[in-house]
Amino acid sequence: MKLFEFRVELLAGLTAALSLVPEVVGFALVAHVNPLTGLYAAFIICLIAAIWGGRPGMISGAAGSMAVVSAGLVVQHGVEYLFATVILTGVLQILFAWFRLGKLIRMVPHPVMLGFVNGLAIIIASAQLQHFHMRLANGSESWMAPTALLKMLALVAVTVLVTVLLPKLTKAFPSALAGILAATAVAFALHISTRTVGDLSSIHGSLPSFHIPQVPYSLATLRIILPYAVILAVIGLVETLLTLNLIDEITDSRGRPNRESMAQGAGNLVGALFGGMGGCAMIGQSIINLNAGGRKRLSGIAAGSFLLSFILVGSKLIERIPLAALVGVMFVVSAETFNWKSLRNLAKVPKHDTLVMIVVTLVTVLTNLAVAVVAGIVIAALVFAWDHAQELEVEVESTPELKRYRLRGSLFFASAAQFTKFFTPKDDPNEVYLEFDHARIMDSSALEAIEGLAGRYRVLGKTLHIRGLSENCDRLLRQKDGKVTLLPLDERTAS
Repeated sequence: MKLFEFRVELLAGLTAALSLVPEVVGFALVAHVNPLTGLYAAFIICLIAAIWGGRPGMISGAAGSMAVVSAGLVVQHGVEYLFATVILTGVLQILFAWFRLGKLIRMVPHPVMLGFVNGLAIIIASAQLQHFHMRLANGSESWMAPTALLKMLALVAVTVLVTVLLPKLTKAFPSALAGILAATAVAFALHISTRTVGDLSSIHGSLPSFHIPQVPYSLATLRIILPYAVILAVIGLVETLLTLNLIDEITDSRGRPNRESMAQGAGNLVGALFGGMGGCAMIGQSIINLNAGGRKRLSGIAAGSFLLSFILVGSKLIERIPLAALVGVMFVVSAETFNWKSLRNLAKVPKHDTLVMIVVTLVTVLTNLAVAVVAGIVIAALVFAWDHAQELEVEVESTPELKRYRLRGSLFFASAAQFTKFFTPKDDPNEVYLEFDHARIMDSSALEAIEGLAGRYRVLGKTLHIRGLSENCDRLLRQKDGKVTLLPLDERTAS
């Protein structure tokens, strides 16, 4: 690696690490655990994923989507149960990779990907609003006092302007890091009193120690942690693999989903054994890293290493950074993550694709990513089935002695009912031919429909001849029902 590339990767990792601190601390507080629990998880998962993962340039850490799920477990059963759950989460993710199921993410439709990206962009932006709030004596929250709010907004504006405008002048230095430094310099030079990273919580700590979760090792414990572990594993893998897909598109390269899944599982397992919460790929920090020029494993390794150095020796310095600087960077990331083209194309794409995108976006924001993706895939699959079911057509040729049905389209569960309506066994002659030269049999429902149709003709003493089936469908139908009259192979046209 050339010296210039080495410097770019290190600076990209530093920028990502700086943006990780307030995010991870905030997520730890959401999960009702010590901020160091989030920071330990972040640097361990980040390092393991960067070294052994399948997507160089992607940044992983303690994630908000997993923190929300973890909160209920911690409140009800305590943090030790969280550690046990995250260990099991890692095992499940490793098994997912072991069975090479990562390729399933390639089946996610494009509108679902757009909804995922837009939903997370909204979450990233809305998550920053909490930093403009202050806690009142009665425990409730309200907006900051006008003066404090204006100071913070001014520093956010400085960060945003530098981050957005610097790339137009030069790309030799990460614009997000420049924005953070600029806002920090302005705050110190003008003696602006504003909230800092240290106001969230102290990030000073020591190296994490090996820790076996202090829980009863029994079936009762398994019944408590297994549902949470399954949800965390699914959410973590879905967010990770969709982020991997997005980075593939941005970098015009190809990641390795199974290898990344294995690394994420190992990261969660090891992280929990050293007192960390659950984590996965983080789209905001990954975009920051990419925009700063991070493309190789070194940037992720640097991000994890810098994060550890913040905990051990740099906490006093990092805690003095204005929170507004990091908030400004995340606002820029949110704007760059959101796919604005998807809004401009709303009137140009099919309505069902627009529906899927909007549903996934809303469900991502209102619930969680796993539910959103499943909902999007189900809707897309139902729409796909409906559209293909409507394409089934038939051409009929009839004489007093013979009637011929030429089928066109796909015969499967959604079109089986329509298929049976095409035929009039009572009115047809004794010899009827059904041709599949321009049609395809897709599933067992299609075989059942053909078998049932042949039975209707057989009851009336008539014969339904099937021709034009592919060899595979021919074999399946012969095995399923020997009474269906199939023309010999040399008398039919293979589809």
